[in-house]
Amino acid sequence: METLQLPLSILLSFLLLLLPTSSIAQNPKCSVQDQGSTLEVLHIYSPCSPFRPPTPSLSWEESVLQMQQEDQARLQFLSSLVAGKSVVPVASGRQIIQSPTYILRAKIGTPPQTMLMAMDTSNDAAWVPCSGCVGCPSSAAFASAKSTTYKNLPCKSPQCSQVSKPTCGGGACLFNMTYGSSSIAANLSQDTLTLASDPIPNYTFGCIQKASGSSVPPQGLLGLGRGPLSLLSQTQNLYKSTFSYCLPSFKSLNFSGSLRLGPVGQPQRIKFTPLLKNPRRSSLYYVNLIAIRVGRRTVDIPPSAFAFNPTTGSGTIFDSGTVFTRLVQPAYIAVRNEFRRRVGPKLTVTSLGGFDTCYSAPIVAPAMTFMFSGMNVTFPPENLLIHSTASSITCLAMAASPGDLNSVLNVIANMQQQNHRVLYDVPNSRLGVARELCT
Repeated sequence: METLQLPLSILLSFLLLLLPTSSIAQNPKCSVQDQGSTLEVLHIYSPCSPFRPPTPSLSWEESVLQMQQEDQARLQFLSSLVAGKSVVPVASGRQIIQSPTYILRAKIGTPPQTMLMAMDTSNDAAWVPCSGCVGCPSSAAFASAKSTTYKNLPCKSPQCSQVSKPTCGGGACLFNMTYGSSSIAANLSQDTLTLASDPIPNYTFGCIQKASGSSVPPQGLLGLGRGPLSLLSQTQNLYKSTFSYCLPSFKSLNFSGSLRLGPVGQPQRIKFTPLLKNPRRSSLYYVNLIAIRVGRRTVDIPPSAFAFNPTTGSGTIFDSGTVFTRLVQPAYIAVRNEFRRRVGPKLTVTSLGGFDTCYSAPIVAPAMTFMFSGMNVTFPPENLLIHSTASSITCLAMAASPGDLNSVLNVIANMQQQNHRVLYDVPNSRLGVARELCT
């Protein structure tokens, strides 16, 4: 089977079909919307994103199949994090690929250089490609020599012990890491990071010198996990380890939402569920999913399907980088069967790649409620279905966790999170969700 080489190109034809046709022809003014401690979040295929590729020649069916392959690779990466391994073999021999779907503007250095960094809630350290990087995408690179506040961190710095596989080179701290299918070699560095109107001096990040593979986001990554080098840990005094985001719908004109940093301005009327702690993988945001309701019926799902186990990594996480929600097989089969029953047992069900509940005739879909400890989140049909305007196919946009990967994770993914404000309140160890129009 061929190896995927272009992880950022696979969603476009599907997304273009979801957009109003007028939006493709329009050229919206891409003025910066960042202000205070709130940053604009762009989908990688936003008209304002430089990563938006030219329209591919893929059919809708082909693009959905590729989307699923990338999502499966993202799940493989998350499974490798849970297992504490840097790389886990993929059954098909396909590269392990993960590319976050949303980007934000960050400025690094003095004078500031603007980078469009990927936002990833399942990773910690920030890193950017630096000038002269071998194997980095050619989109843009941070010119450290032009920043008067840039410095390399020495081997004896406390931060050096917090990165993976640190080594010494001329007294400077160097480290290697894997990210999806890529290997990265970087200098551990510090410089001023500016987010919206907030300058953060002496921010520790990786200045990438060498990269291989196809998973490195073109202009770097900002980790929103809970580890020691994450944004939350490095800005505790400023942002109090609190942030929220609102991810735009694929149907929105500009694919733009927002990332709100700090406790100020967060929604007051919002329900919370406790965050669970997994010492083996502290960066992932685990929650306690206890039941799923399709329409008005609570589906009969064995409790073991949702059980949280820090040793095996099983349980449920919120993740901004996975597109479609995945449930472990016993949970998914039960939910899917009830969905089919509610839509109409006499309707012909077809499949499309990993989506096994598709219809060629118009359907009326039920809402779906995910019931967490202390919080219910009801997803309307727009968060549950993907449509092809070309061939009139509608599919339930969820799937079982890939069985050949031995996946134990339920992943609440970004399509289901769209048009919701998701609030991460780490000091109080809780996560909140409220309905909000994100664009």
